[in-house]
This record gives sequence, C-alpha cells and structure tokens, in this order.
Amino acid sequence: MLDIPSSNLKKRIAFVLKQENYIEDFMFIQDKVKSSIRIFLKYDHSGKAVITGIERVSKPGRRVYVGGDQIPRVLDGLGIAILSTSKGVISNKAAKRMHIGGEVLCNIW
Repeated sequence: MLDIPSSNLKKRIAFVLKQENYIEDFMFIQDKVKSSIRIFLKYDHSGKAVITGIERVSKPGRRVYVGGDQIPRVLDGLGIAILSTSKGVISNKAAKRMHIGGEVLCNIW
C-alpha cells in the first residue's frame, strides 16, 4: 500500500497502471486539507512486486515527444510506456492502436 498526494495526472497514471495490471487497485482519500491516492501494489505468487522498474523519460528541462509511428516498446513488449496525448494519458499499446503520439512520461516494467 502506498499513499501519494493527488493530482489529475497521477490519477490518470494510476488508472493506466490498473488497466495494464501493474497494480491491484487504487482509491481516492479526501481529508479536510488535502486529497491523496492510495495505491495497492500487486505481487506475484512468490511475493515479488509486479513492478520491477520505473524510468522517468520526460523531465521539466527536457520533454520527449514521439509521433504515432515512433511509439517506444519497453523491454521488447514486456513493459509499458505511459504517454500524455491529445486523447489523455494512455499506455503505448493504446496509443499504437489509435495511431497517435504525444509526450512520453515514463517507462514501467
């Protein structure tokens, strides 16, 4: 279980991670002062975390954009890249199906 401060971008990233089966579930916690996201991590049958690595691609000083034909594959398809596109925050697999590019936020495997 992991609690992080809430933002719209983090909500969409959590939704993509759940959709791609990298986390068990997530929920929103609203306090009087702040809101946060509680993420329930997913583990395999031997107790190892499903997410073994996260790499931030775009940074405030260097944004990385790709076109619809340049969408990256992470670990030859074993991982995912999360992109911010005109259709919202989606995985590289969904972006490839829709033939749209955008800003590559991170790679997860």
